[in-house]
Amino acid sequence: MKILVVGGGGREHAICWKLAQSPAVDKLYCAPGNGGIASLAECVPIAATDVDAMVSWAKERHMDFVVVAPDDPLALGMVDQLEAAGIPAFGPRKNAAIIEASKIFSKNLMEKYHIPTAAYGTFTDMDAALAYVEQQGAPIVVKADGLALGKGVIVAQTVDEAKEAVRSMMDGGKFGAAGTKVVIEECMTGPEVTVLAFCDGEHLLCMPSSQDHKRAFDGNQGPNTGGMGAISPSPNYTAPLAWVCMEQIFLPTVAALKAEGRPFQGVLYFGLMLTSDGPKVVEYNARFGDPECQAVLSLLDSDLLEILKACREGTLDKVDVKWKDGAACCLVLASGGYPGSYAKGLPISGLDEASRSAVVFHAGTKRGEDGSILTNGGRVLGVTATAPTLDGAIDGAYAAAGSISFQDMHFRHDIGRV
Repeated sequence: MKILVVGGGGREHAICWKLAQSPAVDKLYCAPGNGGIASLAECVPIAATDVDAMVSWAKERHMDFVVVAPDDPLALGMVDQLEAAGIPAFGPRKNAAIIEASKIFSKNLMEKYHIPTAAYGTFTDMDAALAYVEQQGAPIVVKADGLALGKGVIVAQTVDEAKEAVRSMMDGGKFGAAGTKVVIEECMTGPEVTVLAFCDGEHLLCMPSSQDHKRAFDGNQGPNTGGMGAISPSPNYTAPLAWVCMEQIFLPTVAALKAEGRPFQGVLYFGLMLTSDGPKVVEYNARFGDPECQAVLSLLDSDLLEILKACREGTLDKVDVKWKDGAACCLVLASGGYPGSYAKGLPISGLDEASRSAVVFHAGTKRGEDGSILTNGGRVLGVTATAPTLDGAIDGAYAAAGSISFQDMHFRHDIGRV
């Protein structure tokens, strides 16, 4: 089979890495791909959000299956257009991807179907939003309604900080059109856990739990990022909790989307907060999380392509999915300055040595004219190790990362330890 993966980050590298292990895959393409993906797949210079160009290319080259990995093309309806062109595609259709593309939609869905989440208000008028902040007090959470690269959430510790967040989103255009509408919700406390699940519209198959580390600096300090590292499984996610989540959150969400005429076929990401009142939904995503994907797929012992096809065909209940025992840790190596401004095009050394003991997924890299690997993004690499124990996986990821260097390289020293 000829397979196209849409996207060009660490998540897509992990998906390509796993698909390349499938005996059914004859040829792998990735658009736009990156410097590391180029060693597994032929990279195609089409932007992930260029729906028309992507569909035309896939049709001309007779792709047998397309995996749409990032949130933006899903929200733009790329899967709908591929299917309309007769090309089988993995990922939710536009009317189901809205569960991530609009936080207002997802909050209203949870309220309607009694799925536990934080108390909230939704606003299109800035003055009303500011008045709500004044009334509720702090700490409080302000979220842009639309997609904002995982950075559209401000956890405000003071009323002034919350008001500034509202103004910057609704008046200052901080996140463009994504922030013209906002959700303001209570600040929940407790450990955060991510559970990714394969869905076929009706059935749900949970992957091992994971835990992302969103803040830029050690001790969970600094601004939110796309994610600085992840572990799997999360020590906080116990078997009794898993049962509660399945009964109160996971199955009701899949049923709710089906009842609304928006059956979800793809990977559904449940961002959970384990509060003193039980688990609650922080957010939904309509795709693999990044860097959770790198950690979780490292533990998959089955053919990923077979699972993805079953999601599309509605036969997920017929697939036997096996996972490795043990644990995984993905450590993100970022450019100096990230998540703010940063330099690009810096040479990276030590990749071969690091790859002897871990898998190095490329997120923001490109190939130089001489074939060397250069930095090309904020999050540059995801060094991912597996081991029989979580401590072993964490130690393995840090040991391998010790071989890698590039100018102003920045990473957290406490992934899996906080």
